Amino acid sequence: MTRVAAVDCGTNSIRLLVADADPATGELVDLDRRMTIVRLGQGVDRTGRLAPEALERTFAACREYAAVIKEHGAERLRFVATSASRDAENRDEFVAGVLDILGVEPEVISGDQEAEFSFTGATRELAGADHLATPYLVVDIGGGSTEFVVGDDHVRAARSVDIGCVRMTERHLVQDGAVTDPPSADRVAAVRADIEAALDLAEETVPLRAARTLVGLAGSVTTVSAIAQELPGYDSARIHHSRVGLDKVREITEWLLRSTHAERAAVPSLHPGRVDVIAAGALVLLSIMERIGAAEVVVSEHDILDGIAWSIA
Repeated sequence: MTRVAAVDCGTNSIRLLVADADPATGELVDLDRRMTIVRLGQGVDRTGRLAPEALERTFAACREYAAVIKEHGAERLRFVATSASRDAENRDEFVAGVLDILGVEPEVISGDQEAEFSFTGATRELAGADHLATPYLVVDIGGGSTEFVVGDDHVRAARSVDIGCVRMTERHLVQDGAVTDPPSADRVAAVRADIEAALDLAEETVPLRAARTLVGLAGSVTTVSAIAQELPGYDSARIHHSRVGLDKVREITEWLLRSTHAERAAVPSLHPGRVDVIAAGALVLLSIMERIGAAEVVVSEHDILDGIAWSIA
């Protein structure tokens, strides 16, 4: 066993996994897994820069994670940063802050690398599952981007496109500095148009419709599963490997798009940091399912974070 620590810093959240990994058996035993909403990508689509307050929220989470990593005595640490920090003009400030707090430089990875990690994390434990046909299409709906990966025991094709839940919300669903509540039909149509254009791009390199099993990752997808199950709180064990049918995803998405902030905030399984962006994230999921004709999505709690852990084990 090798004790590893993996940090995934995305556009909306930063997450930590400390785990014991055994490459010989393929076993990854969680010791600590946690997530903090920091909204690092706040305003990046508009300004091209990481906001000072977003950086400070992220550094505060890093200080918390440094203490957890030290407590568990992880032998190796890898910090991976994705869409927002990849796009920002002042990403050097972000790199310097993380290095000072955690002692490692964040790796601002490409969309293709992000896709590879997501695929490994989501499918390693699915190998040999007779009830799930291959090839898989792994879809990781993040804050700034969405990754599409088709493969079976290895990646066949991958593409990252800029249709994350935060990016779509800030681009189309914000007016006078606040999320429209609920958005107009024209604004929803604009989100849908962006998503459809991005799916066209993805299909240029990834055979989305060749997939036999759709596997969905990240907070937008897991939250849709939690809502579908009417969970009294977020329950990772109930969500992991749950299945949500197309009709249920459509029902939830339509409700989210016509609901008010207060109505969404009252959903017990919905993290407060996702209340304003979940509608756009659900619409991305629904659009993907409709595009490829998926009857259901298999929801995975294991994703890029697990893939990062395996990469250093």
